[in-house]
Formats: sequence, structure tokens, C-alpha cells
Amino acid sequence: MADGLLARAKVNLYLHVTGRRADGYHTLDSLFVRTGLGDRLALDPAPADSLALTGPFAGALAGEPPERNLAMRAVAAVRSRCGRGGPVALSLEKNIPVAAGLGGGSADAAAALLAADALFDAGLDAATLASLAAGLGADVAACLHESPLAVGGIGERLSALAGMPPFALLLVNPGVALATADVFAARAGRFSPAMPMTAPADFEALVAALDERSNDLQEAALGLVPAIGDVLRELAGLPAARLVRMSGSGATCFALFADLAAAQAGQAALERSRPAWWALATTVAGTR
Repeated sequence: MADGLLARAKVNLYLHVTGRRADGYHTLDSLFVRTGLGDRLALDPAPADSLALTGPFAGALAGEPPERNLAMRAVAAVRSRCGRGGPVALSLEKNIPVAAGLGGGSADAAAALLAADALFDAGLDAATLASLAAGLGADVAACLHESPLAVGGIGERLSALAGMPPFALLLVNPGVALATADVFAARAGRFSPAMPMTAPADFEALVAALDERSNDLQEAALGLVPAIGDVLRELAGLPAARLVRMSGSGATCFALFADLAAAQAGQAALERSRPAWWALATTVAGTR
């Protein structure tokens, strides 16, 4: 699909679980970046609502009723809020692995909110879009933005980090889907303090700041999917990889590199040693 909106995958460069509210939602502190990897979403008027799935990861969603798809729910939310808008044909090219800690569903929902707002001429302001996003999922509001974000609360507190230094990521998934709810349920131990970041001066300062932080869901995810440990070890052994960590609730992990050429060299090496894994070197959106 050449046209349509790019729904960029997200990566949590760190993720602290800072508490749990009375309603059961966990509070978080995270640095959230968008990547060059993304799904493609297009929305067109149609006689009846429909969902067409293509792309390498379309099969993971093939059995889902269209009305349960998060992007279709986003279209319905805009239609309900503005009180107008007819049926649509939603085309979704799934390039982001599903249930992988990369926020593919959330990115799709955010793109669908923006596409439906434009198609229905709804004229929804940023606060209304953010409110609709919050009703769809914790990461959807953050996915309305392309710049790096400091994320707090249950995902509703967002602060842009202007001036982030450029860097690249190598994303690797062992081919195992991992549900976020299962990882939170398996998590044990104390809560971590919030350590919100400001934009580092350069790449070395970024690595140093991230090294002081962690992903609090990584241990629980490892217990559910031991292959994550294999991915982390392989990434740590790559030349020029400066930091290795799991993204979100997994099972995708990443290695941090100073530039895309180094990340691409790491991808080539990993594809030779672990050809069954999914791997992609990518840039990060919104850096200087």
C-alpha cells in the first residue's frame, strides 16, 4: 500500500512501573519513541464498513471480527463524537509484529482517529482526539505524536522531548506473541521510582541516562517467553551495540546504535546466525 497514513511502531527505551491505582491500572514512567517501521492505513467512503488486511503480519489478525479491531473502533469513536460520517472501507497493511511490545494496534488506532477526523470533516481538536484515544488504550494518545515523549500516569501524561540526539535501533522478535495483560499479571516485586528524562545533549549522554534505567516488565516477560533471553544475549554480542533491552511488554527487544549503518550491520549478522527471527534496523522519528 503506497498511500495512506504511516502508523509508526513505538519503542519504550525504558519503562518503570511506578504504582497501581485503586481501579487496577498501573502507573508508568517511560521514554517513548516512534520508529521508521510502521503499518499503513487508508480510509475511504464505502457502502458498508469493511476491513481489508494485508502485509506480512496480517495473518495474526485474520480471525478477529472487524468490529473488534482497534482501528475500526477508532473510526466508530470519531463517528459517534461528531455525529456524522458514513460507512468506510479501512485498508490496513500490517508491517509491525502483533502482540510484540511495539504498539502496532495503538499506532493503527491513532492513525485511524486522524484519518476519520479528516474524512468526516469532524474538526476535532487535540484535546478531543486525546480523550477518544484514552478510551481506546493506554498507548493510543502517545501514538498521536511523532516526537519522542516522556510518558507518565497510565499513559495520559505526555511531555515532548525536543532536541533528542539521532540514533538507530535494531529491533528483534523471536516470533512469539506475548499479551500485555499476561506480563503485568506475572510481574512481581516492588514498584520503581519515576525518573523522567530531559533530552540528552548527545548520543553518549543518552546511553548513560538509559543505563541508569530499566524495563520493569522484562523479568516477567522472560519467565513467560525464555527465548527473550536468547534475543538479548545475541544483541549484546553485536559489535557497536551500546544498550540492549526489551521494549514494552515484549517480546520484541532492541539494541541501540549510534547510526543506521551500524544497526544494519548488526541486522545482517543476526540474520545469518538466527534466520528464523524477525529483525529490522530502523531510524527514530523526531530526533535532531
